[in-house]
Amino acid sequence: MNYLVTVWRDRIQAEEAYSALEKEGFPMDEVSILGRGYKTADEYGLADPMDSARKQAFFMAYWLVPFGFISGIGFSVISELQTFAWAGSIGNHLIGGILGGFAGGMGSLFVGGGVGLATGSSDSIPYRNRLSEGKYLVVVKGADSAIARANRIMRQYRPENVKSYAAPL
Repeated sequence: MNYLVTVWRDRIQAEEAYSALEKEGFPMDEVSILGRGYKTADEYGLADPMDSARKQAFFMAYWLVPFGFISGIGFSVISELQTFAWAGSIGNHLIGGILGGFAGGMGSLFVGGGVGLATGSSDSIPYRNRLSEGKYLVVVKGADSAIARANRIMRQYRPENVKSYAAPL
């Protein structure tokens, strides 16, 4: 499925472009307006980079926290450190495991969340920013020929930005 995304300064321009597509016979279930009073970015399916980062951090925590716990115990056993004399031998190993699990959790949060935020759906961030500025998007999805035809129609109304995609946003 191909997409054509156009950015409009205000609601009136977006509605004019939408009406022009309707007059040209485009199926209206393939055309959407995003902005205040219409669909939101979440309703349309533009990925939220924070949501993607959160999922990545939880995914990494799923295996890094237990791995850190086991590694912390292993380090404590191998090094035979008695950091906390009041805890005894087993208590020191457990504290080492807890600290290792905590380190794994921090790694999943900072690395997993940071990588998820940096790589998560980079195309949707500028569109979300434009929507938060009060601008409107008209999105057309369809085959190559329909996207080319929609592009010609939309350019007549002078959008701020036009971009086509060959994959989902």
